[in-house]
Amino acid sequence: MKSLSAELAGRPIVPTISSGAFTDKVRQAVKLLFDTPLNAILSIIFGAGLFAVVPPMFRWFVLDAVLFDPDPNACRAVSGACWSFIYAKSGQLLFGIYPFDERWRPALVCVLIIALLAWSVRPASWTPRLLQLWVAALALVGWLMGGGLGLATVPTSTWGGLPVTLILTVVAIGVAFPIGVLLALARRSMTMPAMRIIAVAFIEGIRGLPLLSILFVASIMLPLFLPDYLLPDKFVRALVALTLFASAYLAEVIRGGLQAVPSGQYEAAEALGLSFWRAQKLVILPQAIRVAIPALANTIIVMIKNTSLVLVVGLFDLISSGKAALADPVWPSPAAETFLFIGAIFFALSFSFARFSDFLERRSHIGY
Repeated sequence: MKSLSAELAGRPIVPTISSGAFTDKVRQAVKLLFDTPLNAILSIIFGAGLFAVVPPMFRWFVLDAVLFDPDPNACRAVSGACWSFIYAKSGQLLFGIYPFDERWRPALVCVLIIALLAWSVRPASWTPRLLQLWVAALALVGWLMGGGLGLATVPTSTWGGLPVTLILTVVAIGVAFPIGVLLALARRSMTMPAMRIIAVAFIEGIRGLPLLSILFVASIMLPLFLPDYLLPDKFVRALVALTLFASAYLAEVIRGGLQAVPSGQYEAAEALGLSFWRAQKLVILPQAIRVAIPALANTIIVMIKNTSLVLVVGLFDLISSGKAALADPVWPSPAAETFLFIGAIFFALSFSFARFSDFLERRSHIGY
């Protein structure tokens, strides 16, 4: 009897792909691209466009670019991208005008929020303790950013950059979602007409106004009507405006999900003797939110990008920090590189949430 080692001696350890299988894959790809005259024309146009655009972009991005040279004059001597400006100004771009010696605090805030977001997307973490963890984390964020209790006090007027964008996004969406649920339920209520009228007036009033006008009212007009001792901080006013705006749009999305729940589900919950709130918690809202996941994800992604509008009321978000960095006369003001860097951060936030929503859709078997 042959031994096992002798039997395996003549066999290749790494599996190989036959040339016939590779040829078949190439043939299938060519067939998909050129199976009809229209597809052939579109494929040729697309290929020519790539050939015309990709090499110059690669040359500007990499070959002719200045990467880590700290000398500002190096950017003036080349025709490529000035990535050394992003490297040299990374602290100002990410943290705005926050005091230089205290920038470890907003850096820690960014790490804390991103780590919590990454932890929160795990289904195993979806317990009541997660809400308690977020409340404690946001209290810690407020202490780190604002100071006090052993840390130097930093007013919100000097907050800026990525921490402001993350705080506005997380708090506005996190608070707006339960408010949106309550507004959607109030708008559909048949037994409380007063609550329904208030909810309709709020939702339609907020949705009928652009976000810029709401921010202007909160940050510029509100101080004209309230005394200083009753006036919240500008950062808080902008946060409240974003929260109200998001809650109105989320309410309509959730109301659409509630309308998609069959009436038999309401009748079944009532037949089981469940109270209104218990029926909503156990039967109705889980189905409504499951149906509304794609629309909810779209609304939340729009709100992530809408946080950049706070720059018009004087808050130093990422875009404001980028503009402040470009004002340095020593550097040649590489605006394209700066806004590409900022756009990459917004893309990473939005794309990550889009992938999370796709995971929720697959997990909920939406469309199957």
